[in-house]
Amino acid sequence: MLGFLLTALVVELTPGPNMATLASLTLRHGRRGGFAIVAGITLGLGIVGTLAAFGLTELIADIPYADHVLRWGGVFYMLYLAYDTWRDPPPGEARFSDHSSLFLRGLTINLLNPKAAVFYLAVLPNFIDPLRGAVLWQTLLLVVIYLAIGLVVHSSIVLLAGRLRPVLVDGAGERMVRRVAAVAMVAIAVWFAWATR
Repeated sequence: MLGFLLTALVVELTPGPNMATLASLTLRHGRRGGFAIVAGITLGLGIVGTLAAFGLTELIADIPYADHVLRWGGVFYMLYLAYDTWRDPPPGEARFSDHSSLFLRGLTINLLNPKAAVFYLAVLPNFIDPLRGAVLWQTLLLVVIYLAIGLVVHSSIVLLAGRLRPVLVDGAGERMVRRVAAVAMVAIAVWFAWATR
């Protein structure tokens, strides 16, 4: 179990779309907006994990061109997020954010995130022991543990970004953070396209 905990922690601490999105959008929309994204991320990871536990992700992988659709969907969505993060928000957008759209953004990122699917399909099975009971229940337990670790890591990012927000929201500081996050998202999109080809 300790091995799985450490592996899950390392995976969650590895830079990816969740980190970049959480940092940039928490700076733009505040902690409440950040936690709306965390809720969407957690639900998205939970859906992918549940599909993997029931073997549905393997069935989807067997559908012709499904992997291409998901891969390029993820790539183009990350590029859209990079564009949206780079641009200057219209006046008032930062103060009056729609939390449901932020929730949906977090959900969509993780439904299209190959990193999540790869973790559940390639990494998680290494910690399942058929001799210790039903594989389904072991898998679901590990998914719940992974979600809990992700929730702690993602919430920590929101809290840190929320704490830095008063310092960086002066215009130039926020713009710089958004631009760095946008470049990181483009890099992640390129990595998606390259690593999942």
